[in-house]
Amino acid sequence: AGAIVAVIDTGVAYKDLDWEGVRVRAVPDLAGIEFVDGETFVDKSLPEGLDDHAHGTHVAGTIAQATDNGLGVAGVAHHAKIMPLKVLGSTGGGSVPGIAAAIRYAADKGAHVINMSLGGPLPSRVMAKAVEYAHEKGTTVICAAGNEKRSRVSYPAAYDGAVAIAATDFSGGRSFYSNWGKALDMSAPGGDTRNDQNGDGHPDGVLQNTIKIQQPSENDYLWFQGTSMASPHAAGVAALIASTGVTNPVEVERIMKQTAIHPNRVEWDKDFGAGIIDAHAAVTAAKGADYRGERGVLALLVSALSILGMAGVSRGQAWRTAII
Repeated sequence: AGAIVAVIDTGVAYKDLDWEGVRVRAVPDLAGIEFVDGETFVDKSLPEGLDDHAHGTHVAGTIAQATDNGLGVAGVAHHAKIMPLKVLGSTGGGSVPGIAAAIRYAADKGAHVINMSLGGPLPSRVMAKAVEYAHEKGTTVICAAGNEKRSRVSYPAAYDGAVAIAATDFSGGRSFYSNWGKALDMSAPGGDTRNDQNGDGHPDGVLQNTIKIQQPSENDYLWFQGTSMASPHAAGVAALIASTGVTNPVEVERIMKQTAIHPNRVEWDKDFGAGIIDAHAAVTAAKGADYRGERGVLALLVSALSILGMAGVSRGQAWRTAII
């Protein structure tokens, strides 16, 4: 409670709206979550940060989907407030200036955490400066590392001031699609919908309630995979830390790294960063004497970025999409 997380994505289906022939209906498992300062930063698209794709609602669900409501699944920080910021349209495209504007907006509106499950291969000074601005305003910026299976982290995750998150599968290994490299900070569950390693009869993706793909009037429970799904797990943990009163992004990142569990029992490597996030250990550390009382803030050359989730399953049927 008390933490605000900005979801910079395709929007979030958090309210009912009929707009220019498009009908949006709030997904049931987000009922009871408080949404603040919703805004849209992509032209000719749904207003108020609403979702007509599915990706952003799924991401928001991982962060804060309602818990113990008798419906579906749970979010990591289910009493956090969500700030839905739509920077990607119904096909997953958006502009660097729009995303940079959303980053600054989130910081100015008091977001403790920003989640960006999006990325591209090339740096942008405009984006880098926006991330720096948010970091200096006291916002922890969590970003997906990318799904290109390469040894280099995507942008904005690779910028100074951003926390880059790789994806792990059910076994705790790095997911087959996940980027890694020298700019990697940590890892978190991202899933692998090709497999069923736990034998429960379902693909090993991340399951959340979201709208059906590009059908905002209908919803379902969908399994997605990607560093897009890993990043909001980490953003949820950052929100839990912020809820204890530790909001300085340097301290939030330090706590997350110091409490992460590294499969190779090292402090850092290019495969997992500091290790796999541990929510319980992070919150325990944030409440500890070393951090108690910390409340303050330390005072693309390309035109589009892509969302960083790759595949999902709805009612047992597999689908795949690569969205630019």
